[in-house]
Amino acid sequence: MPRLAVGDPAPELALESTTGDRVSLQDLRGRSVVVYFYPAAGTPGCTKQACDFRDSLASLTAAGYTVLGVSPDPVDALAKFAQDEALTFPLLSDPDHGTLEAWGAWGEKTMYGRTTTGVIRSTVVVGPDGTVTLAQYNVRATGHVAKLRRDLGID
Repeated sequence: MPRLAVGDPAPELALESTTGDRVSLQDLRGRSVVVYFYPAAGTPGCTKQACDFRDSLASLTAAGYTVLGVSPDPVDALAKFAQDEALTFPLLSDPDHGTLEAWGAWGEKTMYGRTTTGVIRSTVVVGPDGTVTLAQYNVRATGHVAKLRRDLGID
């Protein structure tokens, strides 16, 4: 799948959240949005990354960013993950991978010397006008949010 680049229009995103509501990028137009894609709720790396976003949420929000997490997990698994980790930002379910594919976050990856197809851990920042202002692919779970904050000029 092609990856997004700075200046590209962000593909539409309309997915069910842990609250049962549909969250749409169109509904967030006029805001800056951080959309991060992760493989599986409750796994060590994804938990570390989600907790880093949780712990940085106040500063990201103060800087004008809305955070959304997207994975192929079903909504009930995401709701349990959000509850277990006290996550206060929306987690969105993309079980058919349509959004993941459109955003370049689904494809071949190599793990432990084996090539598989799945979620490519990625973060895309969308500006208030709906265009991509930052796109990072194959990010590490640990330390990524701190780097993102620096890249956004928050730190």
